[in-house]
Amino acid sequence: MGVIVNIDEKGRMVIPKEIREKIGVTQGGRIKITANEDKAVIEPLKPVADAHYGAFNIARWPEDLDQYASEALKQWWKEKPT
Repeated sequence: MGVIVNIDEKGRMVIPKEIREKIGVTQGGRIKITANEDKAVIEPLKPVADAHYGAFNIARWPEDLDQYASEALKQWWKEKPT
């Protein structure tokens, strides 16, 4: 399936709904863009929680595990002695 989209002045584009649904990208989801010679390849990334589902006995997972992990790392770096 090929669709032509426009790129705005900031380099942004909208991935059409049919393609988002086909590759499983949802709002707030993450994608990986790779340049292969003269083409760009877009691949959906699965949430971190999916890779570790069931590995930990946690009563309640954060709403957005990726954001939670990012904030935890930022806090850890702030507290780390230099």
